[in-house]
Amino acid sequence: MDIFLTILLIGAMAATVFMLVRGIIAFLRASEADLKSGTSGPSPSSLKQNKAMMGRILFQGLAVIIVVLLLIAHGGG
Repeated sequence: MDIFLTILLIGAMAATVFMLVRGIIAFLRASEADLKSGTSGPSPSSLKQNKAMMGRILFQGLAVIIVVLLLIAHGGG
C-alpha cells in the first residue's frame, strides 16, 4: 500500500509542477492587447491561466491528502 501511495504522490507532484508551468506559460503569452481590450468578461488568455492555476490547486490538494494517508498508515509518528 505504501508503494502505491508513494507512486500516486509522485504523480500528483509531477502534475502540480506541470500545471504550474502551463499556467506560467499562459501568463507569459498574454499580450498587451489582451490586457487592454475593452471587452466585457475575461479574455481567453485569462481563462487559460485560471484553468491552469485551478488544476494546480487541485493536484496540490491531492498531494496533501496522499501525504496525510501515508502518515496515518505509518501511525503518525
